Amino acid sequence: MDELASADLSRAVAFHGHLCPGLAIGVRVARIALRELGGPAADEELVAIAECDNCSVDAVQALTGCTFGKGNLLFRDYGKTAYTFIRRADGRGLRIASVPRPRPEGDAEYAELRAKLEAGMATAEERAQLEELNRKRVLYILQLPEEQLFRVQEVQLPVPAPAAIRRSLVCSECGEPVMETRARLLGGQPYCIPCFEKCESRW
Repeated sequence: MDELASADLSRAVAFHGHLCPGLAIGVRVARIALRELGGPAADEELVAIAECDNCSVDAVQALTGCTFGKGNLLFRDYGKTAYTFIRRADGRGLRIASVPRPRPEGDAEYAELRAKLEAGMATAEERAQLEELNRKRVLYILQLPEEQLFRVQEVQLPVPAPAAIRRSLVCSECGEPVMETRARLLGGQPYCIPCFEKCESRW
């Protein structure tokens, strides 16, 4: 199978906007979760807890049906490319965490070209070289044995409560609606978080 033409990678790219190694990591995570726990989630049958906010999250959203909007993708800002999935039907949990992996061929060249691109100094030829190296890195990740990418562990966690629709209050400063559970009280009046932080110094 041509991994770069696979249906799941194509769906992830369509959602994310471009092909990149981080997205490939997310595709591999999603494949494990779907294989072990079933899905994708039409509603909230599957819950994901992401410990990162990098490109891999978009692949997880696109492929597993766990999304921020539905409330079955929860974010824990730990800076680790790791995910915990919980199946609501039976509470089975699985944590999939990245492990240090062998560096692919051309790693130093890739880093140098990326630095040039980010500094706005890459030539058209260097951009093309970087694009080719990018594709090779994606293919490398898609073909690497699973155990060289992740540690996969069964975990026991409380099943998160289903997403709830909260009522809104009107911020006393800016007049914008704010979710009740995020509002702050100051002088007995509700404030959104930015206005609360701005106004608190007045008291």
